[in-house]
Amino acid sequence: MFRLFCILLAAAALAGCAARGPAGLDLDTSITAVSQSSRVRSVVLHYTTVDDAKSLHLLSKGKVSAHYLVDVDGRTYRLVDENRAAWHAGASSWYGNIAMNSTSIGIEIVNAGWTEGEDGKPVWHAYDERQVRALTILLRDVIQRHAIAPENVVGHSDIAPQRKVDPGPLFPWKELASAGIGRWYDETGAAAHLARLQVEGTPDVAWFQKQLQRLGYTCPQDGVLDRTTINTLAAFQMHYRPTLHDGQPDAETAAIMLAML
Repeated sequence: MFRLFCILLAAAALAGCAARGPAGLDLDTSITAVSQSSRVRSVVLHYTTVDDAKSLHLLSKGKVSAHYLVDVDGRTYRLVDENRAAWHAGASSWYGNIAMNSTSIGIEIVNAGWTEGEDGKPVWHAYDERQVRALTILLRDVIQRHAIAPENVVGHSDIAPQRKVDPGPLFPWKELASAGIGRWYDETGAAAHLARLQVEGTPDVAWFQKQLQRLGYTCPQDGVLDRTTINTLAAFQMHYRPTLHDGQPDAETAAIMLAML
């Protein structure tokens, strides 16, 4: 009798697996294709500009959202299921992909961004160590589950350099790269390239535009140092050479680009 009960229970479970779906639809989910991958291709990192409570309210009740919010003390909230699109990227592009909301995980980090100093220049705000620890754990998990390539761990400023500067120059990109997260460059190679460029001279604007496009950024390819190109170059510098991110082509920036071939 017990054996018969077990057989019936197993049959019921199998039938349930093969018949899930809308009413009236005979949907069989017992077979899963091996040729598939995650729709998620990127992780986009942001800062909130407001405090913990306001960040949580805006991202859960407002017209923008993110999959995760990392609080100042490292507490992490999941606000949108990873199977759904969060509204965090806006008008943006990365390696030609303009559907960033649909193909990325958005992570907001509570940080004021910048405030105006007494000299009128921006004063950037550092990230709390607890946030960085929590973010490292979260990123490792997300990257592993979705098989996200290092170059696709980006900031909002990377994918929308004409209108965004977050997560800012104090975001610990290098520290995360040392933990195996995201893209960085060969620093020894960059030093060698810099020494050579200091003798040979800095490449022209068209060269920088070509390299920016190669590295994922959307940038004009006309050889003109216009505001669009300056903003894009500044976004690259903010990520990889945050001590100076004025958007001007220089030998050190070129050396870093060459070290990322």
